[in-house]
Amino acid sequence: MSLAVSSRRPFASRHRSGLIAFFGRREVLPAVLICPVLLFFIVWDTIPTLWLLGLSFYRFSLTSGRPPIFSGLYNYTSILNDAETWFDLSRTFIFVLLAVGIETVAGMLLGLLFWRSDRLPGRRVALTLLFAPMVVTPVAAGTFWRLIYDPTFGILDWFIRSLGFAPVRFLSDANVAFSAVLAVDVWMWTPFMVLMALAALASVPKAELEAAEIDRLTWLQRFRLVILYHGKFILMLGILLRTIDAFKTMDLIFDMTYGGPGTATELVAMTLFRRAFEDFNMGSSSALAVILLLISIAFTVTFLYVLYLRERKAALA
Repeated sequence: MSLAVSSRRPFASRHRSGLIAFFGRREVLPAVLICPVLLFFIVWDTIPTLWLLGLSFYRFSLTSGRPPIFSGLYNYTSILNDAETWFDLSRTFIFVLLAVGIETVAGMLLGLLFWRSDRLPGRRVALTLLFAPMVVTPVAAGTFWRLIYDPTFGILDWFIRSLGFAPVRFLSDANVAFSAVLAVDVWMWTPFMVLMALAALASVPKAELEAAEIDRLTWLQRFRLVILYHGKFILMLGILLRTIDAFKTMDLIFDMTYGGPGTATELVAMTLFRRAFEDFNMGSSSALAVILLLISIAFTVTFLYVLYLRERKAALA
């Protein structure tokens, strides 16, 4: 018995050392380390996406009590022929354009302000307060601003009335609700663009800025030729992330207006929510989700193509 155990120990130790040597090779170690990430990506991303794509070709409602029926492109054609869906898409594109545009401009201006004020007293406290809205969950931010906008005891409406102006129904007036929700989104995500602007400005070599100052370039010329040249990739990445995130805004709308009054704040993500969790139309909602996914991919490809085109022109110049 003891001889058998002692004879097996060298084999086990050699086997274990052989496995360690095999997995420690330069060719094998990266694949071993990336396997958990790939497994997570396949289980939680690839498989649900393929299931969603397959379900979009079926007519299936959870409340009908009938099995899914293959319908081909029926769900896609019905969505593309639906005028309300096009109105929701156009409203969403306007929301994305205004939100991302305002956040980018304000983020760049605030980023330049904090970048040039290293010795400003209270700079860290100001940055901490500036980044605070970004860490608040959209549901909490929606509840917070819904109370501020409240026409009965909201502090904003009280302030307007104290100045002698007529009260404003921020969330119940169809002409004001869209701007009110847009203002909350800008309040929440401008700090993110400030963060991206500071990262872009940190990538600019100080030597080139000093050379541009010696050459007496104007501030706009320094911004265009030096700052944007080195920081455009980080800025474009921030704009891309905000565009995709703004395009699927739903939680803020859900908590503040629920798409109302009427359809004044009905974004396409809210339409998707209604089809999936109110009408329980899984086939149509899956087709709409696939269309939104394709639009997001189109955004990404467009941004990357524009960035590649600029880099190629800069290299040729």
